[in-house]
Formats: sequence, structure tokens, C-alpha cells
Amino acid sequence: MTVFYHPLYSALELPLRHRFPIAKYKLLKQEIAELGFTDFISPNKATNEQLQLCHSHEYVERFISGQLTDKEIKKMGFPWSNQLVERTLFSVGASIQASEYALTTQLAVNLSGGYHHAYNAYGSGFCIFNDLAVAAAHLINTEQASKVLIFDCDVHQGDGTAEICGSLDGVISCSIHCQQNFPRLKQHSDYDFSLNTGCSDNEYLKTVANALDFCIRLHQPDIILYNAGADICSQDELGYFDVSLEGVYQRDSLVLATCKQHSIPLMCALGGGYQRDTQKLVEVHKLLFQAIVDLYPHLV
Repeated sequence: MTVFYHPLYSALELPLRHRFPIAKYKLLKQEIAELGFTDFISPNKATNEQLQLCHSHEYVERFISGQLTDKEIKKMGFPWSNQLVERTLFSVGASIQASEYALTTQLAVNLSGGYHHAYNAYGSGFCIFNDLAVAAAHLINTEQASKVLIFDCDVHQGDGTAEICGSLDGVISCSIHCQQNFPRLKQHSDYDFSLNTGCSDNEYLKTVANALDFCIRLHQPDIILYNAGADICSQDELGYFDVSLEGVYQRDSLVLATCKQHSIPLMCALGGGYQRDTQKLVEVHKLLFQAIVDLYPHLV
């Protein structure tokens, strides 16, 4: 199975002790090679036209040209650099291409993505452009799909996705998240499933199953874009849930199996995860790929 990856995912230079675990992408690429994932595609950069399907022309231009204010840069969470621009464009481009690839092959993965805190006119929480919203809008705009479900299982609400998708015809947003976690002010997705701090495996998995089944039955999407956040894990330092490693694996398996059962193409993005021990974090993200091996052995 082909995985979309670019070396810039982990090559971005960040200040010492920066909270974002930038090294995880390169380490995960090495780890999943042991599972049989060795065919990596280097993505094309997202174009300005594609970004502007979801983001204001002014914001796109000012980010790319380095004209954001200090306040905007602080809210974004990364220091601005030309390297950041390149990394961002490749990350969004990968989600667009992986979504198109999934329509043909039923399953594709971007070894980045899930930048769901990016709003129409500004970045937030380590998210600059909303890759899944852009990918969904691109599929609709190019008539490759008429209904796209963004199924967001990151522990934090997809507030930027909710704001952007509210004005996108054919795009359905569903977020399953911790009510007490970031962002403090929640937006209204098409469907929000808010769970409390300390939520454990049974409640979480039942919610994911019910939410996914409901969205599929009601909307019959042509493709699902899945934000497979690792920050639901009890080990996560910013997560607030008590979901075990087995629970993370069961969630990913559930989403994969459901899409397979209904013959719905699925594109997976990596989503969030925050542990100072990057190797332990990689082991959580790796569960998605173990689930793929178990359910789609012919693709690896």
C-alpha cells in the first residue's frame, strides 16, 4: 500500500523544547517499514487555488509571503519560516493526493495531516491550513465526489473544520472529542460527540461505532477522510482520556473494517499526539498501520 510522505514532515527546525513532536513522522516511517510499508510517494505541493477553496485569499497570501503578525504567529504555534511554508504545502498536497488515490484503491494514508484547528482566515494550535477540509472541497470542486465525510477522532474538537465546512456543500463534519479539552470555545460541527475527561475504552469505542454508523446511514458518503489522532491514548500528555493502547487499535480497526464492509474509500491522516517520549508516541500512531496489515494484508 502506498503512503504519502515528505522528508520535510520531520525536517522542520523548531526552537529547543518546542511542544510539537516534529520527529515523530520520520521515526514512524522507519517503524512501519518493518510492517511491510515500503512504498512511499512524495506528494506535490498544494496550490493557492486549492487552499483558497477553504481559506481566504488574504490569509493564504500573507502566510506564504511571511506577512503574518506576531499575534497570528503565536496563535499558529510555529515560528514562521520558508521551510514551514514548504512543509505546509507538501502536507496539504499529500492529503489531497491521498484522497484522490483512495477513490481508486479504497485506502490511502498521509503520514501527516489532520490539521483541524486551522480556520478560514487564521491558523491555530499547530494547524496552518486545514488539509482535510481542503481535500474534501477539492474532491467536490473537481466532481470526483458529491458527499465527503470528515470523521475526526482526534481528542481535540475539529473547531476549524467545523467553521470551514459550515459553508461547504457536500462536506459533512463529525468530531468525537473531549469536552474539557482544547479548544475552550467549541464550534458546531455537523455532528459533535463530546465525551468527558477520563473516558475509557468501552464508552469511547461505542461512541465511535455509533457515530460512524449514523453518518454512513444518513449521508452515504462517497469517501471518508479520517483523522486518526493518537492523543486519545491514556499515555498522552494533552489528551485527558483513559483509552488504552488496545482501545486505540480497536478504534482504528473499527473505522477500517466499517469502510471495508460498506465499500467506502478511506483516507487516513495521522492527527495529533503529544508525548515527550517520541518513541512511545510513535508506537501509538503505529497501531493504525498494524490495523491496516490485519485487515488489508493483500495491500502490504
